[in-house]
Amino acid sequence: MRLPLLDPDHPVFPAPERAARAPNGLLAAGGNLAVATLRDAYRRGIFPWFEAGQPPLWWSPDPRAVLFPEQIHVSRTMARELRRARYRITSDHSFGTVIRCCTAPRGGQAGTWIVPEMIAAYEALHAAGDAHSVECWIDGELAGGLYGVAVGAVFCGESMFSVRPNASKLALIHLARGLSAGGFTLIDCQVSNPHLASMGATDIPRAAFLAHLVAARERLLPWPMGAISAMVGSNAATTPAP
Repeated sequence: MRLPLLDPDHPVFPAPERAARAPNGLLAAGGNLAVATLRDAYRRGIFPWFEAGQPPLWWSPDPRAVLFPEQIHVSRTMARELRRARYRITSDHSFGTVIRCCTAPRGGQAGTWIVPEMIAAYEALHAAGDAHSVECWIDGELAGGLYGVAVGAVFCGESMFSVRPNASKLALIHLARGLSAGGFTLIDCQVSNPHLASMGATDIPRAAFLAHLVAARERLLPWPMGAISAMVGSNAATTPAP
């Protein structure tokens, strides 16, 4: 398959069904990372992923890893962590710090796909009200978190990090519960991995994901910041002021 090249000023995305089978989901290259372009991509079930020195690469894999918020899996270990309430959860408190923390190499990786252009693009998307973060604080320090993009009633997760055990899991659990309370119907996890699978993520056909997205993307839901951040007991650690 010849990879379509997008116009840098006026990119028009091919249909996701035209994505390659190998590498799974690669759809197009080029275009730009402007807010309008990212909005259009996410509404079509497409997301950017590329490394330093590459042009923007756009993906829509099949199958698609998703997590239904009400089906978040809470293990016995995590249930104990939730009851202990030694932490505090916030949302949109430190978006820039969260995305930068997500750039740390992991699992033997030498680098990161969250290159400076991606950081700038998602900070602009956050300023526009589309991208959001969830933070987990322990002993007053940022211990873990995640960020992603809201598209109607779907939250498209991008990345997460932890510097303390279970911190990103706590953030994801509170995100899922808050999204469920706020009327969101799906968390897009993009591609499955053991960590997400342990939390309840499952693979569905891309066609099923796109059908769900089309039905959900026109719902204008406020970001449920209060529902996400208020679900911690009175023993929560203090969070630094913005």
